[in-house]
Amino acid sequence: MGKLEEFLEKGGIKKDITFLVISAIALVISMTGAIKLPFDAAYIAIVLCGIPIILEAVIGLVTAFDIKADVLVSIALIASVIIGETFAAGEVAFIMQLGALLEELTVAKAREGIEKLAQSADAGKAKIVGLADRWAVWIVVAALSASVITYLVTGQIIRSVTILVVFCPCSLVLATPTAIMAAIGNSTKHGFLVREGDALERLAKVSKITFDKTGTLTNGNLVVTDVYTSGKEYAKNDIYRLAAGIEARSEHPLGKAVVCCYKNSVDNNITDVDNFEMIPGRGVIGNIDGEKILAGNIEMLNEKNINISDDYKQAADKFLKEGNSVVYVAVNRKVEGLIVLADTIRKDSANMIDSITALGVTPVLLTGDNENTAAHIAKQLHIKDVHAGCLPEDKMNWIDKYQSEKEQVCMIGDGVNDAPSLKKAYVGIAMGGIGSDIAIDAADIALVNDDIKELPHLVGLSRRMMRTIKYNLIFSMILNFVAIVLAITGKLNPVVGALVHNAGSVAVIINSALLLKWRSKK
Repeated sequence: MGKLEEFLEKGGIKKDITFLVISAIALVISMTGAIKLPFDAAYIAIVLCGIPIILEAVIGLVTAFDIKADVLVSIALIASVIIGETFAAGEVAFIMQLGALLEELTVAKAREGIEKLAQSADAGKAKIVGLADRWAVWIVVAALSASVITYLVTGQIIRSVTILVVFCPCSLVLATPTAIMAAIGNSTKHGFLVREGDALERLAKVSKITFDKTGTLTNGNLVVTDVYTSGKEYAKNDIYRLAAGIEARSEHPLGKAVVCCYKNSVDNNITDVDNFEMIPGRGVIGNIDGEKILAGNIEMLNEKNINISDDYKQAADKFLKEGNSVVYVAVNRKVEGLIVLADTIRKDSANMIDSITALGVTPVLLTGDNENTAAHIAKQLHIKDVHAGCLPEDKMNWIDKYQSEKEQVCMIGDGVNDAPSLKKAYVGIAMGGIGSDIAIDAADIALVNDDIKELPHLVGLSRRMMRTIKYNLIFSMILNFVAIVLAITGKLNPVVGALVHNAGSVAVIINSALLLKWRSKK
């Protein structure tokens, strides 16, 4: 928030407090008759506190046909003045504005931690918010109908006025967005940037979470552990130099690792490449020193009809069975070397997977790695549902298959290859630290610090948020129902009704604000 906006906001609050103080004094004068005035002092409260309510109601009706709380209160205020209940009108206006101020301060306090960290997300986009708003409109219609019917039956307009005051859907309207805002604030504190307002609502319904391997379940800090070559045509350093040169423009974690390790251990200068081409899920191709260089996986070699000699097959099988990743390097359509890389599992991945499973969510591994590597990683992490050798379209197909079986899927990934799957999934979560910009843009949520251990907390938080919303909605509906019965039977007057109305709104906000500090149990 800029200094000007902050100044104006503070100025607005000071003005509201000033008006409330003056109105309170005026009501005391009206009640006690301590000071003789040519008019009822309660009119001061009506003007200072009631007029803003009426203006806001009129503006809402004219600009957006918004028939909610302010409309009902305005009708109640006008009706009270018409029947000569000026003191009651002044009290209602005062209490409503006091409640609005308390509401504003409570929300501001709840949002304080959120705005310092993120939002990016609009809580109003959640589907459940729209549902609550639609209910609120029907409540307004019901309130007006109940008010008219009560007057026709009882002939007591004061009861009708009370109905309009208590039967306001403020707490109902606040029930959902305040909970979503608080949950977004909580998630931000735990390293998640929620980019879509309804992302947490959707996450609460997820039954499967699909994981990419490299950079998600593993550290992504792949290290070149070996450069294998027969030595007949090219030495190890030659193969390493060509691999680093061709991978220099790659977006894949394997390619980035080859370049990084080469710079750190051999030479900071990378050989230039011409006619570069990246084939998603396969590898890269280009020309270096007039030679046609290919660096990729076994599928790429097969698609390009490049044969692999027995010694390279045996060496690759050995490395793969040990859980390593292998990049085949071909020069002029002949395999001349292997770049062997190893990755380590994130220290928190195993506990995270166990926690996810304990929540009733099934973890699934979707990886482009070969079956041996995938099985080696899955066994350590207790993942039973594993799909290896996945191209980007394969990952999308698996997600589509799961979702066609009525299972909502969350996808977690970090690379360019994961972007289509992140978009396809019911909820997409991108690793924000090491992930590509394309993946982050495609995701609903970004894990800013790549701290994967917080994922169970996010899932638990989304479910807690939905429970809080349901509790808020139930509380609001019961409160309105009880209040309307008491108002119809004459047990409630407009002043007490205004207190009940505002107390309900504040209670909902406080209940939602508890989400800010909620923490999942280990």
